[in-house]
Amino acid sequence: MFKHFLKPARVSAVFLLSCLAASIACASEKTSYPDAAASDPAKMGWMVGAPPPPDRIVRFADGSYFQFPAMRWSVSNFRQLMPTTNVSRGLGAPVPLARALRTDIDGLTFVPLGSKQPMTWEQSLAANYTDGIVVLHRGKIIYERYFGVLNPEGQHGAMSMTKSVVGTMGAMLVADGTLDANKKIAEYVPELAKSAFGNATLRQVLDMTTGLKYSEDYADPNAEVWKHAQAGNPLPKPKDYTGPQSYMEYLQTVEPEGEHGEAFAYKTVNTDVLGWVIARATGRNVAQLLSEKIWQRIGAEQSAYFTVDSIGTPFAGGGLNTGLRDMARFGEMIRNNGQYLGQQIVPKAVVDDIRGGGDKAAFAKAGYDLLKGASYRDMWWVTHNADGAFMARGVYGQRTYIDPKAEMVIVRYASNPIASNSANDPVTIPAFEALAKQLISHPD
Repeated sequence: MFKHFLKPARVSAVFLLSCLAASIACASEKTSYPDAAASDPAKMGWMVGAPPPPDRIVRFADGSYFQFPAMRWSVSNFRQLMPTTNVSRGLGAPVPLARALRTDIDGLTFVPLGSKQPMTWEQSLAANYTDGIVVLHRGKIIYERYFGVLNPEGQHGAMSMTKSVVGTMGAMLVADGTLDANKKIAEYVPELAKSAFGNATLRQVLDMTTGLKYSEDYADPNAEVWKHAQAGNPLPKPKDYTGPQSYMEYLQTVEPEGEHGEAFAYKTVNTDVLGWVIARATGRNVAQLLSEKIWQRIGAEQSAYFTVDSIGTPFAGGGLNTGLRDMARFGEMIRNNGQYLGQQIVPKAVVDDIRGGGDKAAFAKAGYDLLKGASYRDMWWVTHNADGAFMARGVYGQRTYIDPKAEMVIVRYASNPIASNSANDPVTIPAFEALAKQLISHPD
């Protein structure tokens, strides 16, 4: 993926930040990659053997874990590569998801955007380098597949779907009065008073309408993304390094550009700031709060985990890793207006706020051609389509798609060689919409 235009040293530094952007440099889209079958990490034998052959070893320090096709192994094994912190599921027994598998899904056909050639649902899985996918309908598993090295017992990087989870927790704290969406960030984190975030409101951070001098252009060696990445790298810094030593230190250096509140601009540092605000307001970091407020209450099968920086700060912008079914449980809870297993886990008002969406005009200024008419609210992507669908999105093809009208939740984990969702959206969007239509017309 980025190996075509990034130096190895920088590749190693970038990952904790690269699990972030929905809008990323797309130069690599012109590159030809091995297909899903040819790049299958199980068949390629990454990290198999005692020790593995030299050409099948994947390391964090040298950046090899971030290069395609080795990346297809890495996304299901981050805990083996870097420091992490746990999101405990608690000590109670998991609550199984009911199953009612359907046989009419693999053959479902649709036409990808910009194409005239029909594709089947099953073909779309390979086209998007799917590692695992589960579909819930009315709370029951109707479809579940795993590929490569991911299995039901495994965990996978959620990438920027993490933002929607953290955004939900932020919105919960607004709903219960712990946070005030109209207050300035500096009122919660005085250390950010002199940064671009100081005079931004919490609402502007939640909806990413902050005016920041921050480029995520990976092709530009001088882009701010590299400084953020270096600060968040958990490995020891070079002896001559004099920059920020952690995510929190870096956030204090972000400068303003433009006006807050005028336009949507997807920048991961907003979620890092939200994570800091949450920690300061509650005394618990995002991993601890996620465990307490949600993970211990949804009957999760597995504990989740976050990647962390050198001082143990969870990467709020993209560091969450979960089991596939557990992310589906989270999505189903949101679909059910925050209710799950007889509990009101997330206030209904929070889900209503998310589903209502954000400022469409502000979102339109960002130029997402395949998401026209959409908006962004509480770090969720809201389509405003006829079904009222909304979603969490992450680079390399991660998706949690909630369609209220179809009573459907889809969670897909993937390892697409191209980071930007613009590479998989032409297949993903019509595939998910076609399945929703099928479930509406043939619910049983």
